[in-house]
Amino acid sequence: MRKLFHYMHIIITIIIVIMIIIPFIPLVLTSISRNWTWPQIVPDEIQGRAWTYLISEHSWTFEALWTSVSIALIVTVINVFLAIPAGNALARMEIRGKWLLEAVIYAPLIIPPFVAIMGVHTTFLRFGLTGTITGVVLAHIPATLPYMVRALTISYQTIGFQWEEQARMLGAGRFQRLRFVVVPRLIPGIIAGASLSILISLSQYLVTFLIGSGQVITLPIIMFPFITGGDQAIGSAYTLLFTIVAIGTLVLMDYLLHTYYNRTRKAVSFLEDPF
Repeated sequence: MRKLFHYMHIIITIIIVIMIIIPFIPLVLTSISRNWTWPQIVPDEIQGRAWTYLISEHSWTFEALWTSVSIALIVTVINVFLAIPAGNALARMEIRGKWLLEAVIYAPLIIPPFVAIMGVHTTFLRFGLTGTITGVVLAHIPATLPYMVRALTISYQTIGFQWEEQARMLGAGRFQRLRFVVVPRLIPGIIAGASLSILISLSQYLVTFLIGSGQVITLPIIMFPFITGGDQAIGSAYTLLFTIVAIGTLVLMDYLLHTYYNRTRKAVSFLEDPF
């Protein structure tokens, strides 16, 4: 039975990997082809024109990539500081009107982005925030914050108050309890929420387009015109680049999580058996 389950696991894994890889094959072929159209099975001509354009100076690829990553990281850091008290309140405190607070926080997941962003755009025009990175960062927060809050709410629900009470009895203040007791136990939730926050911020097009007013150039801004009717080869290349960045982000978050747990495990092992 163990061998049977082992073989089944291998077969299912192979099938999943194949299903993930298959959609990227046309993208790869399109990005290195010229005029690849139906009913051709494979391109007649292979060339690297699209990738050459991506790394050229006038494509703004690296500037857009840097802007996208910078905005996503800033948004994620802000979300962490906002989501820690919000997750604590939603998970462990009995407050009146909690359902209303949850409705406000999770509303961006339900309300269509175009409905909300028009009002945000009008407000930002009055404050001079349109066409600035600050305005784009502020506009990305409502779309990404609910995921971070949800991740930390679940983490807070598994903590309880026992560890904090022990730290308080040993003389730790509120900030010390938060820093040395609560936050380390929230690390998995923070990393999970940060992964979603970064991915969603990276993929924002409409919000960045309206609030950025064409002055804030991110990867989706320069990618979208090629996908919707421009050069399909360049659009496919940009799509692959965006996928690489997204997968790289998830791999980095997974690495950070494993590194944290390995260090924690070594520290615990040393305390249990220092010799």
